[in-house]
Amino acid sequence: MKGPSFLQILSFALSVREMLQKGRYDIIHSFERTLYQDIYRAGDGCHREWLAQRRKIDPPGKDILHRINPLHRTLLWIEKQIFSEKGCRAVMTNSRRGKKEIIDLYGVPEEKISVIYTPVDSERFRCDRREEERKKLRRQFGLKRDTSLLLFVGSGFKRKGLTAVLKALPLLPFPVHLLVVGKDRPSPYRRLAGNLGVEKAVTFTGPLSDVAPCYQGADLFVFPTIYEPFSNVCIEAMAAGLPVITSRINGASEVLLEGKNGYVIEDPLDPAEIAAKIRRGLDISGSAVADANRDILDRLTWENHVDQVLALYERVLNEKDPSGGGASNA
Repeated sequence: MKGPSFLQILSFALSVREMLQKGRYDIIHSFERTLYQDIYRAGDGCHREWLAQRRKIDPPGKDILHRINPLHRTLLWIEKQIFSEKGCRAVMTNSRRGKKEIIDLYGVPEEKISVIYTPVDSERFRCDRREEERKKLRRQFGLKRDTSLLLFVGSGFKRKGLTAVLKALPLLPFPVHLLVVGKDRPSPYRRLAGNLGVEKAVTFTGPLSDVAPCYQGADLFVFPTIYEPFSNVCIEAMAAGLPVITSRINGASEVLLEGKNGYVIEDPLDPAEIAAKIRRGLDISGSAVADANRDILDRLTWENHVDQVLALYERVLNEKDPSGGGASNA
């Protein structure tokens, strides 16, 4: 359906429900906000919580506009239907904090929610020649050997916390360079870097088809996001052997071991805390990061992920049809 975004979202949800109600299926697993499913994967978290968190970075009074905005009202209505008693049989979240968020905001029973962490293809990001990759990336961007290279990867810079990272740079007592990878308008952030006197210490690459060389050549990954159910980029950085600095509200912080493979930021809007955690993160040795990550990455494989999802399917199937008869459509 053409028209305003809120009508497209509502039309999609209603059309999907109408289509699915005409058939019989063993499992309906939704990855989007729809109105008819057995399992809902809350990969984007709760829109209600995101609106609450963005008040911290929005101009005064913007939240009033959000309350009457038809797009937000539509998303909140669909979300409420999903988390109602009959909205789905099971909810799949990608972090423990995501599970708690749904329980606190919508009263969904704890036993209805399964936490299944996002997997990562470790082999794609693993680096056995870190020093060589480090030199290569420094040559590419004209950096001195003793400059610590910080990496930020994400599209939607405001939500992902780039402003606070830029404000942290002047607080660091040693030479650093920030590599910003992702899609957004860089001009406001270039102006901010200029006002802070760090414009020469920041490079914007735009979106890249392959980010692996950046992970493999950087010294630390920094990601003080304002709201993130579970950030894939953090575990990609872990797979590449980087210490990771991210905020507590990012579900990926649950797989960090502070002081061993990174640090957790309590206030993603506090440049002083971010700078302090960057300093401490750069002191963690590569061998310490590798030792800490080994068991974590062994659990975050696609094989383990699929096994957990299949176990959830089996549980839901047993609830739908205890006799094991199954449905006519696979």
